[in-house]
Amino acid sequence: MATYNGMVAGTCSLKNKGNGIYELTKMTVDENMRGLKIGQLLGEAIIERARKLSAEKVELYSNREGSAAAIQLYYKLGFREIPLDTQEYKRANIK
Repeated sequence: MATYNGMVAGTCSLKNKGNGIYELTKMTVDENMRGLKIGQLLGEAIIERARKLSAEKVELYSNREGSAAAIQLYYKLGFREIPLDTQEYKRANIK
């Protein structure tokens, strides 16, 4: 969880998928607090947490429609696009 001026501003989590693979899930920032770099700080913190958990890989699923800013943040955090190999999430069209 991220706070800003004493208020919850955003959240994200890691899901252990086994075999050293973690999934970044549920990342969001309150609409009224976007543009304050909270998402970037959350992303950096969750990646550091994955390192401490000895993650070999962190993956995430998203959707290009309506998530362009988020996808740019993921690239900035070091993620790269790979083929979507599953329809684990119906809304996802990018991995």
